[in-house]
Amino acid sequence: MFRTALRNVFAHKARLLMTVLAVMLGVAFVSGTLVFTNTISDALQKSSAKGFDHVDVAVTPGWKDAEGDKLGEAHELTPAMVEDSARVPGAARAIGVVTGFTAMADRDGRLIGDGFQSQGGNYWGTDDPRYPLTEGNAPKGPDEVLIDAETAKRTGYQVGDTVRMSVDGPVLEPVVTGVFTTDDGNVAAGGSLALFDTTTAQKLFGKEDTFDEIAVKAKDGVSGAALRAELDRALPAGAVETTTGTELAEHQASMIAASTEEMKQSLLVFAGVALFVGTFIIANTFTMLVAQRTRELALMRAVGASRRQVTRSVLLEAFVVGAVAAVAGLLTGIGIGAGLRALMGTFDASVPAGPLVVTPGTVGTAFAVGILITMLAAWLPGRRAAKIPPVAAMSSVHAKATTRSLVLRNTLGALVSGAGVAVVLAATTMSGTDGQAPMGIGAVLLIIGVFVLTPLLSRPLIAAAAPVLRVFGVSGKLARQNSVRDPRRTAATASALMIGLTLITGMTVVAGSLQNAIDKMATSSIEADYVVSMANGNWLSPDVERTLTQSDGVTATSPLRNAAVRLDGGTDFVTGVDGASIGELTDFPVLDGAFEVAGTRIVVDQETAEGYGWKAGSRFALTYEDGEKQELTVAGVYEGNKMFRGIMLDTATLAPHQSDEPADMQVMVKTSGGASDAAKDGLVEALGTNPGIKVKDKKDISNELASTLTLVLNMVYGLLAMAVLVAVLGVVNTLAMSVFERSREIGMLRAIGLDRKGVKRMVRLESLVISLFGGVLGIGLGVFFGWAAGRLVDSAVATYELILPWDRLAVFLLLSGAVGVLAALWPARRAARLNVLGSIKAE
Repeated sequence: MFRTALRNVFAHKARLLMTVLAVMLGVAFVSGTLVFTNTISDALQKSSAKGFDHVDVAVTPGWKDAEGDKLGEAHELTPAMVEDSARVPGAARAIGVVTGFTAMADRDGRLIGDGFQSQGGNYWGTDDPRYPLTEGNAPKGPDEVLIDAETAKRTGYQVGDTVRMSVDGPVLEPVVTGVFTTDDGNVAAGGSLALFDTTTAQKLFGKEDTFDEIAVKAKDGVSGAALRAELDRALPAGAVETTTGTELAEHQASMIAASTEEMKQSLLVFAGVALFVGTFIIANTFTMLVAQRTRELALMRAVGASRRQVTRSVLLEAFVVGAVAAVAGLLTGIGIGAGLRALMGTFDASVPAGPLVVTPGTVGTAFAVGILITMLAAWLPGRRAAKIPPVAAMSSVHAKATTRSLVLRNTLGALVSGAGVAVVLAATTMSGTDGQAPMGIGAVLLIIGVFVLTPLLSRPLIAAAAPVLRVFGVSGKLARQNSVRDPRRTAATASALMIGLTLITGMTVVAGSLQNAIDKMATSSIEADYVVSMANGNWLSPDVERTLTQSDGVTATSPLRNAAVRLDGGTDFVTGVDGASIGELTDFPVLDGAFEVAGTRIVVDQETAEGYGWKAGSRFALTYEDGEKQELTVAGVYEGNKMFRGIMLDTATLAPHQSDEPADMQVMVKTSGGASDAAKDGLVEALGTNPGIKVKDKKDISNELASTLTLVLNMVYGLLAMAVLVAVLGVVNTLAMSVFERSREIGMLRAIGLDRKGVKRMVRLESLVISLFGGVLGIGLGVFFGWAAGRLVDSAVATYELILPWDRLAVFLLLSGAVGVLAALWPARRAARLNVLGSIKAE
């Protein structure tokens, strides 16, 4: 039986090629994902570990306990602590570390990195071991700076050039005195690192005579644990916290592993979809192959082969096909992993250097997936063939499925589909997080149920295309009859395309509706023309609002200033605004009372009001961070959203109780002429063309909020394209084998007058009908799932409403038709080239 299985594999090489390709693509996706994520994780972990080579123990500030009604705050690391750390037994040196956001502009004035990746720090002394200089020398004074080698390479800056940068105040223009190398992960991800001398860095980052951290290096032979014990004895108890470099590296490695694990799981979901689609193709292929060899298998049964041996013979064929596909898929996957890593550079997200990581687990997974998926898909056709009595098989009386089996299939499909719809509808009544799992289960049940019902659905849907097919004469009529001749085969072929289009359509509906909700959120609640913020989302200096208020054409401004307070025994946050202008800059639906912010009168969003049991006129007391208590009155309750919510009070009321200099998260601005390029340029110029500050209009805000959504959607399109490609291979495979099966029929059609063009047209129309059938089912299911998922989103986003992107849905339907046309090119050409006499004599 083993020799028979091998003979059958080699006898049907061309017919099994598409199956091998389908499995190979799925395996390549899985192995490529594992290679890519393992490589990224390994490179980042090694790079991160190098970053701790100069730190055996890190000393960070301890946290002061709250005194009375005052909120707790951090201790300070002083120069004396640095000196004490350097003198402890076993310490080779101690470095005071200062870090902070530093926006650096390229030669065109654009911000380097994405805000959070643009960092600054201090260069310790004249020879900082953390940052080896490749050229130049250490910075001295506020007019000198060092830049990292990657930034110098990307921007073309050299020693002696002047660089525009900003921390949180005026624009700086220091001279580059040197270039250094670093293993900083932000730099590897496309950001920048600027280093000032220690005194300048402390002044720029608002930490004069203090440090963020003390990095202590141990002498040779001294362990990190021993050095940590000495530091704990030497430094004030409770004022500092100590962590060994090993612990820091392990913590960083675990964070990197967790982040790459999330990416790996997301990619593997789409790999699973491709494999799921591939399973239909494999099952379809082996069903057809077994059907073509029915007499051969019957003869084997007649000469003594048992049912198990026949089934085992089919499974052995599947094993060989799966093994070949697994090897090809693994090799292709390694190439995909390397390509994905290289592609990251095009998205300004370069990865530290390191080898391509192909683990034994990746190899084992590739073979397990390729072989198991193929054998699982081939098991049912093999079992079905083995159950056919030899005499019945030889006389072909088994060929058609019984009415009883179709009734059983349709009943089962209806029950599973009904259960899926019921679970999905039940999930739509739940909250966002609670409904996710039930909706996922319901979606799987519905897809399975529709797949089971597809043979039943194929007849009426394909019949609906009959009027159009009549236009093509005999070829159109034959194409329709061929499409419904074997409903099971048509169902398996169309279902592969259906699954991919279901996911693509569902994501498109949700994304389009969510984009509309974000646009509404940005435009409905904001009356301001511009919102000004730091590029990294950090605090703005109060000087920014003062500068904007004095700018030409500005009619109203208000900061959004966050502050921590004690409320009902817990910690909460309030937002300070300019009470006189906030009503002119925003437009919130007022649900109770009036939108009035002045003195002790505040407004609060509905969710917060319900949480504390407030309504218009309610009085409550809170404690500011300086320990002072104050009674406030709720003037009104407004409908908040993801951008604006919480307690709003006048900055004139809040500012006296803030111990540090107030810091604004954003500043809202209204201009006399409304939003325009000239007005925006005027504001940017008034702020000194600062690379660290963003001036955004409503469209910018909407695009920024939706940027992640757009990126994810584009990734989904790209990843699901793999599943669609696998489905295309399935259509090609089915048509090619169908042409082989119908060789005698095609020969007879040619003999009685159907020309080659007619044969080609017949096969193409058959492929088109099957693909459009799958497309209609996929788009219909996708719209339903998009609506259902939108109900979950609606519970969290008040402005959400279902928007059907008819233009994209039409494009998806046209693409499914294009898939059918393209997939039929080779089978149609092959059918038209069949020898008439040879085909008529074919068995």
